Amino acid sequence: MTAKATEKGISLSRETIGRLSSGEEVTEYRLRNEAGFELRFLDRGGIVTAIMAPDRQGRFTNVTLDHADLPLYEENPGYFGAIIGRFANRIGGASFTLGGHTYSLAANNGSNTLHGGTSGFDKAQWSVNAAQSGLTLSAVLTHTSPDGDEGFPGTLKLEVVYSVHEANEFRIDYQAVTTAETVLNLTNHAYFNLAGNDQGSVLDHIVEINAERFTPVDLTGIPTGDYAPVSGTPLDFRTPKPIGAGIRIPHPQILRQNGYDHNYVLDKPSPQALTFAARAYDPKSGRIMEVETTEPGLQFYTANYLGGGSAGTAGVAYRQSDAFCFETQHFPDSPNRPEFPTTVLQPGHIFRSTTIYRFKTDRD
Repeated sequence: MTAKATEKGISLSRETIGRLSSGEEVTEYRLRNEAGFELRFLDRGGIVTAIMAPDRQGRFTNVTLDHADLPLYEENPGYFGAIIGRFANRIGGASFTLGGHTYSLAANNGSNTLHGGTSGFDKAQWSVNAAQSGLTLSAVLTHTSPDGDEGFPGTLKLEVVYSVHEANEFRIDYQAVTTAETVLNLTNHAYFNLAGNDQGSVLDHIVEINAERFTPVDLTGIPTGDYAPVSGTPLDFRTPKPIGAGIRIPHPQILRQNGYDHNYVLDKPSPQALTFAARAYDPKSGRIMEVETTEPGLQFYTANYLGGGSAGTAGVAYRQSDAFCFETQHFPDSPNRPEFPTTVLQPGHIFRSTTIYRFKTDRD
């Protein structure tokens, strides 16, 4: 399938890249705008394999971590670039109670559930179709998660739209409906290195996060239920600063998570407003990435558990702090925390969420 927008040269193409161990065929799709900005992704897990963005000299490179081959994408222990669900981040004790019933989930992160369980949406085969609205060409990914999938109630029908825009924007629009009361928290788990995915450490990247508070975690990464101020801590990114400026400070939260792996409570004028969440800047290449979202939270993660056990197409082994994630989300363990914004989705209601990753340079 190849589809093209009418005037601005935005195109969607696809190529079969192999088969999984199950025999299922995997296809890589490419969305490209007229300027050459390009998004590549798989129907396996909706995995983003590349975001080709220009530096200040106009040179394009992949600014997300990728895998060297399909078997690594099939395993994908780091969730590189994948759609995450049914519940992004952690659920404490691998269980939650809803409507008087306790639901038991897979404990795949110690005693907790991480990113939907052992076979979440990152392992699903998504259907992909092209859709056009005006001059915007999008890829529409759809998937149905059956009742009881990984222990979660309700049959869930999902639509995730990937769009590439003229202004070098990668936009994600999520939508879902359910047949029974359930909980839902969706995100994308792309790992970013704005210098290029073969350039090593991101500790010199300058980061800004629009949040006065964060949700501190216990020794297992589960929120304590508190809202803590970032002021006076190495988690304060209200004023832009290098990632490396605080990552070695022996603050209990930094030590507990081996670096940054925290949910920030975004400052918003209203709960579902599409607002500025974060910005990252690589002084070496001049690339800047800005994030806007309707979500209440942002997980800032500095790839603390990459240990050199995987490599990308550039032939470089990935190690701790070789990338960072800006995962827009609801808060971890929300089903067990009534004080957090609700993640409950009722039948007859539609879940909607939008996140935009905008790429520019310091010459713009």
